Order: sequence, then C-alpha cells, then structure tokens
Amino acid sequence: MRSLLFVPGDSQKKLEKAFGAGADVVIVDLEDSIAPQNKALARGTAARFITEHRHQTKSAIYVRVNDLSTGLTDDDLAALVPAGPVGIMLPKSNSGQDVQNLSAKLRVHEAENGLPDGAIKILPIITETAAGVLAAATYANVSARLVGVTWGAEDLSAAIGARAARDENGRYTDVFRFARTMTILAAGAAEVAAIDTIFPHFRDMPAFEAECTEAERDGFTGKMAIHPAQVPVINTAFTPSAEAVKHSASLVAAFEAAGNPGVVGIDGKMYDRPHLRLAERLLARAKAAGIST
Repeated sequence: MRSLLFVPGDSQKKLEKAFGAGADVVIVDLEDSIAPQNKALARGTAARFITEHRHQTKSAIYVRVNDLSTGLTDDDLAALVPAGPVGIMLPKSNSGQDVQNLSAKLRVHEAENGLPDGAIKILPIITETAAGVLAAATYANVSARLVGVTWGAEDLSAAIGARAARDENGRYTDVFRFARTMTILAAGAAEVAAIDTIFPHFRDMPAFEAECTEAERDGFTGKMAIHPAQVPVINTAFTPSAEAVKHSASLVAAFEAAGNPGVVGIDGKMYDRPHLRLAERLLARAKAAGIST
C-alpha cells in the first residue's frame, strides 16, 4: 500500500474517477465526507458501485466506516460487506481493543455473506483522539486482520482544542509530530505498514512532494491522498529506486553467501543485522510495487 485515495461514497462521478486514478487502495468514505442526512444514501450508492465495478479496477477497495462510538458502524458493515471490500478503515480507534471489536463484527458479517473468516482486513486511524495517541502501543498482536496503522491531525486538533496542527512554516507542531512518531512506532511494534496522513493543500505540489519524501525517509511505507493528482506523486515517492533495490539485493546476497553472520563487509564498509533487516524490508516493498528484484 503506497497510495490510498479517499473518495466520498455518495458520488458515483467521484467514485468513477477514483477507481481509475491508479491508487494502490481506494478508500470509499462513509464518514467525514458524508453529511449525517446522507449516510444511508452513501451506503447504497457505495455498495452498488463497488459491486458493479470492483473487477474493473486494479485498486484494492477499502471502506471507511463511521467510528464505533457513533452507533452507525453496524449499518455500514451490513450494507458494505456484501459488496466484498478488501478492507475496512476504522476511524477514531482508541486502542487495539477497538480493532478486536471490529474484527468480531466482521466475523459475523463474513459468515452471513459466505466470505472466508478473516477475509476483510482492518486499517485503523489511531491518533484522532487523545486516548488513541496514548494507546498506540496496544496494536501488536491484536488481530491477524490488522494490515497497517495510520494517523490523522484534523480530528485530533478538534479533540484537544488546538487552533492549528501546523506552524507558520507549514511544519507540524510538537503534539502532532508526537502523534506522527507514535504511529511509526506502533506500526513497527505490530510489524504492519505505517501509512502517513493526508496533505490537505493538494494544489501545493512542491510542499506535498517534500512531505512524501520526508515520510518515506522516516519509515512510512505509504500515504493517504485526497485528490487523484496526488496519487502519482505518492507512488513515485514510496517506490524504491532501482539503485536502492540493487544495493539491498546485493546486501542480502552477501549475508546469505557468508552463512548469515552478524556482520559482512562490502566494498570496504561493514554492514550488520539491522542493515540486513532494512534491506529485506525494502525488497519486500519493491516486490509489492511490482519491481523485479
């Protein structure tokens, strides 16, 4: 998952555009982009569109449901699980317990719709509440459905009363940098993908490219998008370069040839086991992106 593109579930026109945007994942949204009075309409529109078009796109289809505290999650699942989404995005997840609760609900819906147990994956947004940020360490080993964790700044800003998430230079302030950091660490602890949050100013491509570059540098393996124009930038930023793939493959091969020791020397430089692990992770990302190694 490099690029994850949000699209409102109540607009067939926008759904059509999103399904053809080339994103690794299309997230059909039933939450923030849908007005309360349009929730039922969005469920029906999204379910029909996914059912009719899921075989016409290479993108994996996820659905962002309404969070567990709203009382709307069950209705969302009842309407959308029959359409066969690959995964569910859970907003405002307060801890790993929320993932377990959603997993239990999915198990029932899968059984009712003849789907294999565990077929539908879960991607929670873990920093949209103060409790969620503080519970970031609770996602390890909670469910085999967990494929990654991601974070959000806008809802957290509202939850804690911050007037802005970024300073006058466009950089996240300390609280939001902390939430971002906790997401990377939570993903590492759970051994799942770390997905960076959206960049709202979709017309400012230089700033967006810089944020993608920084995210990949820091350990994120993908990023969410709010506009189709952001998708190719994300895919480029999070696709390992040919040079990096070649170097990583050489490093893995050197360890194997030496009998997997603690340290190997290549071209006068010493590499230890953490370097090997990093190389293996990069090669796994390259393989997922369709790059031959």
